[in-house]
Amino acid sequence: MARRGWQELGEEDRRQLRLVLELIAEKQGQRTVVLDLQEFAVPSSYFVITEGGSERQTEAIAEHIMEEFPGPKPLSEGLDSKRWVVLDYGSFMVHIFQPEVRRFYDLEGLWGEVELEPDGGESAT
Repeated sequence: MARRGWQELGEEDRRQLRLVLELIAEKQGQRTVVLDLQEFAVPSSYFVITEGGSERQTEAIAEHIMEEFPGPKPLSEGLDSKRWVVLDYGSFMVHIFQPEVRRFYDLEGLWGEVELEPDGGESAT
């Protein structure tokens, strides 16, 4: 599957994903990527994956997104353990990992070559 660039996304998808990336960057999320899953039979079109260096940072990233992202609050899982927090916004999901948990589950490797190409530095933090 060919990797897509940001310019190929719809305007609303670009706006929402860029806002989530900005919110992650404000809390110093690390190794942030966006996976484009539109060609797969999964409920969400995109996965935003990032990591925090500690449980406190993982929680801070999740809470910041939930407080600042406009619209209905997401479905969430993992806020108690703070090792892998998932925020489900419907068309996209945000996965916030502790580094060792991210390595173990390796979502990027599981889905293959579906990471969006950086577009002028907009897609990665």
